[in-house]
Amino acid sequence: MTDNVRVTGPDAPETPATAALRPRLPSPLHEAPDERFARHGVRLLLKRDDLIHPELTGNKWRKLAPNLDAAAGRTLLTFGGAWSNHLRATAAAGRLLGLPTVGVVRGEELAARPLNPSLARCAADGMRLHFADRAAYRRKTEPDTLAALLRAAGAEDAYVVPEGGSNAPAVRGCTALGQELRDRADVAAVACGTGGTLAGLAAGLGPGRRAVGVPVLKGGFLGGEVRALQRKAFGGPRGEWSLDDRFHFGGYARVPAGLEAFAADFEDRHGLPVERLYVAKLLYGLLTMTEEGAFPPGTALAAVVTGRPFDGDAPAGTPQTAVSR
Repeated sequence: MTDNVRVTGPDAPETPATAALRPRLPSPLHEAPDERFARHGVRLLLKRDDLIHPELTGNKWRKLAPNLDAAAGRTLLTFGGAWSNHLRATAAAGRLLGLPTVGVVRGEELAARPLNPSLARCAADGMRLHFADRAAYRRKTEPDTLAALLRAAGAEDAYVVPEGGSNAPAVRGCTALGQELRDRADVAAVACGTGGTLAGLAAGLGPGRRAVGVPVLKGGFLGGEVRALQRKAFGGPRGEWSLDDRFHFGGYARVPAGLEAFAADFEDRHGLPVERLYVAKLLYGLLTMTEEGAFPPGTALAAVVTGRPFDGDAPAGTPQTAVSR
């Protein structure tokens, strides 16, 4: 991978990926009047990154675009679980750009099952799926294991993007998100999977602003990941940021009844389709933090809407839908 990757944003030069995919940048920022926030003196703003591109929504665009340019037409290989938004976005980008893509999917046992709707979409977009056993998948960042996975997938010469798309080029791409918000919000918040968007967002916000991350996975590991990503992208820490680990609701793809009810109510209040796996957890967490007094009166609080609902999204353990391979 190269360190000389151009950053996308409203003032950035046009790149091959931006020229071909025609993103909507900067993404819209709308105020969402909500008495639950207003009674604490907080203005809720929605940063509509879900409107950047119809198929590469939100932070997926911001992280993928620099890597698509760096791939320079080579096969792009990346990693994800059976319901990975990142795999779907990568497959869509490959179709739109005529770029071969390979998805290494966690769980060798899934190869013998019908594809779920998420993986079926990847396959329909031309992504070649390789199912890896879970032990090897956990060690995929180790050079020997990665080399073995590439050989097994028949993609030894591929350009490799890590799980979730978070690497140094992606982090630098996400600084544009912070730059778009630095004069509009006091606090900018984003749901986090692998930490790349938060790392770039915080770097782009500038002095006097801070970023808040709401992890959607349990484990408490993300702080170290964000710090490591900033070191790789910038050589050291950038910006003010924090994490609140309380709102994962049991882990990735877990959507219990209480969260579902909250998301449905937010949709009714604001006319915004709420993606359940990331955005619902972010909004729930921000309301809880607001009610706890985490944001001083007068705060302009921007919630980054990183994606839209996908019809195939389902909690972990949902039976997979039979589709043709």
